[in-house]
Amino acid sequence: MEFFEQVFLGNPLREWGIALLWAIGGVVVGKLLYRWFSRRMRKLAGKTETQLDDLIVDQVEEPLALAVILLGFWFGYDHLHFGENIDQFMEHVFSIAVAIDITWMAARLLDSLLGSLMTRTGEQSDSAMMSQMAPILRKTLRSTVWVLGVIMAMNNAGYDVGALLAGVGIGGLAMGLAAKDFVANIFGGITVFVDKPFLVGDRVQLDGVDGIVTEVGIRSTRIKTLAGRIVTIPNHKFTESIVENVTAEPARKIRLDLGMTYDTTPERIEEAIGILTEIIEKHVGTENDTIIWFSGFGDFSLNVSAIYYVRKEADVSLTPGAINLEVLRRFNEAKLEFAFPTQTLIHQGEVGANSAAE
Repeated sequence: MEFFEQVFLGNPLREWGIALLWAIGGVVVGKLLYRWFSRRMRKLAGKTETQLDDLIVDQVEEPLALAVILLGFWFGYDHLHFGENIDQFMEHVFSIAVAIDITWMAARLLDSLLGSLMTRTGEQSDSAMMSQMAPILRKTLRSTVWVLGVIMAMNNAGYDVGALLAGVGIGGLAMGLAAKDFVANIFGGITVFVDKPFLVGDRVQLDGVDGIVTEVGIRSTRIKTLAGRIVTIPNHKFTESIVENVTAEPARKIRLDLGMTYDTTPERIEEAIGILTEIIEKHVGTENDTIIWFSGFGDFSLNVSAIYYVRKEADVSLTPGAINLEVLRRFNEAKLEFAFPTQTLIHQGEVGANSAAE
């Protein structure tokens, strides 16, 4: 037994052997725990209807196995002594390793749960923006968890993190000021996603831009104007300006003005109003809320006006076109004449007198 009492690096070989057994035992138990989670716990989780337990088992098995291995190494090192300074340093190392392992498990869990939640939300909302926001939100969450974990690890190891946080705060303020517009666009994109003032495919009007929304991104939105051009608008514009969603209107208001000749009698005006009322109210693309009246005396015509509304599901161009064509056909059949700009010139004096003067 004298062999085990021999000293190597300040510790008896017996203590080295015990430390080695603790380390090997930790590795073996860690692997057994990992296999047990992989086989038994996954089978139990697979029998349930919810996917939450499957995600938890899948994400915690590796950090738990690492925690058991670290625990074995810690108990093993507890049998060895290399001086106060080295022992204190190793204690800090193990504290940092445990904090990092806990952070790793928390980051994996939160990232997996958030990814599953956003996947289901994206499938339900069918929004292209969700697929763009999901990676950014997941990376932001992971980064936040790791930063907090590193700070916790350094604090547990005895380091003064106050000065570090002060420096990070000043640097963060400078970066925030430099990236002000970028951050504003990010929050503008989140506002568009949450508030949903419009969707892809809607026609919107904003600051003189009128077109169809083709893509909603995390930083900007693309709109195809009525002229066929693509306009890219930063998302913060949607929180600072008035956005008019043309597609969301319940119906499109249309005003129709007709000018009849001045020799049209009151009875014929009433007939024109009746024909116009019949055409508009019988069309399948219009609502019942229609106003038609004799609107006044123009410079060269007697005016008949109509206000009607095109249904949301009807075409806002073809419906008025069909009504106008039917008005032209019916008015021609009824011999109702449309007025056009005319001028009557009245000359005073006699032609003969003017000729004699010449």
